[in-house]
Amino acid sequence: MLNNFLSGTDVQSLSTLLDEAHHIIITCHVSPDGDAMGAVLAFSHFLWRKGKDATPVVPNIFPDFLRWMPGADRVLIYDKHEEEVAPLLKTADLFICLDFNAPDSLLGLKDPIVSSEAPKIMIDHHLDPANFCNWSVSRQDMSSTCELLFRILVQLDGLEPMTYEEATCLYTGMMTDTGCFSYNSNRSEIYYIVGQLLTKGIDKDKIYRNVFFNYSADRFRLLGYMLYVKLELFPEYHASLMTLTRVEQKKFSHRKGDTEGFVNIPLQIRKMKLSIFLREDTERDVIRVSTRSVDDFPCNRMAAEFFHGGGHLNAAGGELACSMEEAVEIVRKALKKYTALLAK
Repeated sequence: MLNNFLSGTDVQSLSTLLDEAHHIIITCHVSPDGDAMGAVLAFSHFLWRKGKDATPVVPNIFPDFLRWMPGADRVLIYDKHEEEVAPLLKTADLFICLDFNAPDSLLGLKDPIVSSEAPKIMIDHHLDPANFCNWSVSRQDMSSTCELLFRILVQLDGLEPMTYEEATCLYTGMMTDTGCFSYNSNRSEIYYIVGQLLTKGIDKDKIYRNVFFNYSADRFRLLGYMLYVKLELFPEYHASLMTLTRVEQKKFSHRKGDTEGFVNIPLQIRKMKLSIFLREDTERDVIRVSTRSVDDFPCNRMAAEFFHGGGHLNAAGGELACSMEEAVEIVRKALKKYTALLAK
């Protein structure tokens, strides 16, 4: 059994906010991943089941390998349909913010949401949450926002009414945000939750195939190129670096989500502690930074100090407003700064 971590007062406050709202917007961070989309869609299905007018809105496009998720066809993408979304934002009387902890993660959605007088709910599992919502819960010990959301929805409504669609979305978020339960997933409660989700009829094997067996041939050629040509090893630091430019993305017909998981692969090399991936963003003039580590190396500290980002101990990210060459030099400085932790 799971322990309730929301107080009775918190449950009542959240229930009141949801009950009194008539036009709800559910959103998440820019470049949504599996956990963000899982949380947005699970909460959307929960609210639709309650008869609520709830609209899932994301800042920009989400990966193709998540489009199979139930309800994905109802998601509005703000930077593609701003004229359609703008009136909905103005009339919204509740915003639900999932899988991010500060308004900057909303990009174009930031100003209309922050400036709205409508109440806001935040549910997240990242470090150092900003104080911008009327009701919030932030639990860094959770494996994913979807794990946290499962606990909240069960406290609100119990397990019995939970639908197959809600369970599918929640499992997808938990699976993807833990690298298929390969990191940040050692607590027994996680597998209790998975067991409960299975009672809703989800096919966890099919969900895995939907996410990871759903790529184009170009994506596999890109992966081969990255590993053979672009992988740089730093044996003295037990670290690796891969870089990907816009020109290279175009060469391999890159689509959103094609590089998902690339940063994890070098960690399979013996004695590797840290993997860093730099990618030129195709929508903004920034370098997207992804970092992954094993054991106790603090990716989040490095990301905060050098890449204007943050995250979790073994999985973090950020972005740099500079050229790829300058970004590589920043990586080299970061490796040198963390020599004591990496070289031991």
